Amino acid sequence: MISFSPTEEQQMIMGMAKEFASDELRKVYRECDESGDIPESLVDTAWKMGLVSSCIPEESGGGGGDRSLLTGSLMAEELAWGDLSIAMHVLSPALFAYPVLEMGTEAQRKDLLPLFCSDTFKPASAALIEPRFDFSPYTLTTTARLNGSEYVLNGEKCYVPLAADAELLLVWAQEGERVQGFIVQKGAGGLQVGEREKNMGIKALPTYQVSLQDCRVPKDSRLGGQQGCDFSRILNCSRVGLAAMAVGVARAAFEYSRDYAKERVAFGEPIASRQAIAFMLAEMAIEIDATRLMTWEAAWKLDRGEEATREASLVKSYADDMVLMVTDRAVQILGGHGYVREHPVELWFRNGRGFYTFDGMATV
Repeated sequence: MISFSPTEEQQMIMGMAKEFASDELRKVYRECDESGDIPESLVDTAWKMGLVSSCIPEESGGGGGDRSLLTGSLMAEELAWGDLSIAMHVLSPALFAYPVLEMGTEAQRKDLLPLFCSDTFKPASAALIEPRFDFSPYTLTTTARLNGSEYVLNGEKCYVPLAADAELLLVWAQEGERVQGFIVQKGAGGLQVGEREKNMGIKALPTYQVSLQDCRVPKDSRLGGQQGCDFSRILNCSRVGLAAMAVGVARAAFEYSRDYAKERVAFGEPIASRQAIAFMLAEMAIEIDATRLMTWEAAWKLDRGEEATREASLVKSYADDMVLMVTDRAVQILGGHGYVREHPVELWFRNGRGFYTFDGMATV
């Protein structure tokens, strides 16, 4: 029998994430969006909660828990409900740590995983997206070529979170017919980080263009060593995480517009009692719940080690459409108020619009 009841551990993690989002993120998210900066104290608080390190083995200094994409999806939804920029910032190190955890060589896990288990936030990230209109994660123009004892990387990346501060980057590149990951240390020759990008949404999250010009890394920097890695699974994990975050953003917009519609009185009655508004809210709620269930299904299959590329691809595509529809309707329900910064729905709309572009920018 299928059960939709979270385990006791999942309930505890959800509660912790929800409390943090409500008590901390919702207090500063507007200020962070306006200033383009997230307080270091907030990032440190989130880091000490073990959001990334909890599933790293005890021998590496982590919490020793099992990595569960379903649990991670529950947590990511709550954090994104609080604020998407902050959620993506505090989870950015997972873009590097989790592929190493799952597919790194024994030496890579031994050397790198302890770095993510200290009390201090470890800036790290991954570079997947390329600045071209026909970008596909399965056919990259960034290339990796073996030259003696080194790999030579060439290409352009964009939307790389925390790239300017990241001490470690996982660069995805085409090696022959396969996409593989390469560990690049900060300051590597041929690695250039451009100016901070000016984005429509996620304005508090610093993202950058990254250029690789004959960037040489040791042969053992290839993720998984000679065997390499299963890029498809890593991309699936990212898409599930992004779908969960889309649900969180959409839920925030839905709840705010629903409450506004109940309180806003026009012509002697709350606008929520009008059929046009009520039907919009009903469809928003239906689409949010549908996307959440699709996310859980994909996460559950990945946790069981099953092939879930179809499910992860479908839920990512569905979530992209859903979050744009919900946030756009939230703006419509508020009318003229939805367009001004006095209300947060315009922020959620700007963030929601970006999910079409966020491939590989978050994971659980």
